Amino acid sequence: MGGAVERIRERGDEERAKEIVGVLVDAFDELMRADPVAFRRKFRKMAAAPFPFYRGTACLFYADMAHESDPWADERTSRVWIQGDLHAENFGTYMDASGTLVFDVNDFDEAYLGCFTWDLKRLVASVALMAWSKAISDDHIAALVGTYLRTYVRQVRAFAANPGDEQVRLQLDSTEGVVHDVLLKARLRTRIDLLDALTTVTDYERGFTRRLGVRELDEAEKATVLRAFESYLDTIPQGKRFESNTYHVKDVVGRSGFGIGSAGLPAYSVLVEGRSQALENDVVLSMKQGNVAAPSRVLDEERIRGYFANEGHRTAVSQRALQAHADPWLGHTEVNGVGFVVSELSPYTSDLDWSELTEPDEMDPVLDFLGRATAKMHCVSDEDSEQSLVDFQVEEAIAAAIDDEDAFVRELTAFALAYAERTRVDHRLFVDAFRGGQIPGISSTQ
Repeated sequence: MGGAVERIRERGDEERAKEIVGVLVDAFDELMRADPVAFRRKFRKMAAAPFPFYRGTACLFYADMAHESDPWADERTSRVWIQGDLHAENFGTYMDASGTLVFDVNDFDEAYLGCFTWDLKRLVASVALMAWSKAISDDHIAALVGTYLRTYVRQVRAFAANPGDEQVRLQLDSTEGVVHDVLLKARLRTRIDLLDALTTVTDYERGFTRRLGVRELDEAEKATVLRAFESYLDTIPQGKRFESNTYHVKDVVGRSGFGIGSAGLPAYSVLVEGRSQALENDVVLSMKQGNVAAPSRVLDEERIRGYFANEGHRTAVSQRALQAHADPWLGHTEVNGVGFVVSELSPYTSDLDWSELTEPDEMDPVLDFLGRATAKMHCVSDEDSEQSLVDFQVEEAIAAAIDDEDAFVRELTAFALAYAERTRVDHRLFVDAFRGGQIPGISSTQ
């Protein structure tokens, strides 16, 4: 194993606790000062258990990866598009640009370039953490991790051997079991149900319901957001654009209440006409400030950093590089000089729910699908992806790097078990630091 966990062990709990606080402050200081209440809520959620702590600390994971040697990282495999925060709960359904319900990775806020094993290590450590919380033995955890990794390698090699096979998708006719059930549940969802939950029709027109989590904009801020929306339209690829009436704005509000990873990030919701004037076809768009991607904190190269105009641009470009048939609404803009990413708040999203999966034989087929989804993400991009940072066949590079599959699986499995154990200790250290008021500007008692 590469050495990150050994380095942490040598430093001791007190020094590690200081490192955890320092990494959090370095990553979130500006956002914490702007919205300490949001971060106190974030930290309370992270304090609940090791897994939510792990979800909320991608920055800590990459600080550790900076000290992790990697025999599979070469000139090519160390600079591919990665999701950046690949854990077991970042998979679910979406309706792709071709109108097909797909099971895939569904969060790209931390996407960037890096070593392909960073995604794999983050995922397998999350599996080990989750399985430990279900009292599953280390031997069974190792078997589950092995299923995921071997499926990943097999799928990457299949892509390398069959260049025309990029249209492989996990959809209704190619899945079974739990993953198939998630797709079926997504199929039952409707646009009108989403609209009814977020909006109200008054005098024959639809607008957002003003409720908890919704912030009314004054005229100046509203005008700023509408100008940003107009700029966003220019970032939609020509092949994905609808007729101009589709983008007619009906209402716009400020939003709050996003998940652990998006605490403190300003966001807006924009209601637009949709493909017709029928109220049931209205579309809700999310316009959210892009955050600094966690991998970029340890991979600070001007060639990569300078490629992106802002973090909204980085998020949109990365998603198209990682997702075949990406959201046709995906784009980016700026609000007061800060990058925002724009995407549809889709009614057809359904997250993979691990709570009812309690036995290894229930989890194993799911991890097989996750391995296939991860390989597809690394190897297949959207047809409108115009990025030029990665100009080689990723599947060929990864397949060539993994010359000994057994050694690859053995090393990453050892990492998963060791880093999950380390995270459980780190969680305790974080809770003690938070309770003890050691995180600047964020008190647990307010």
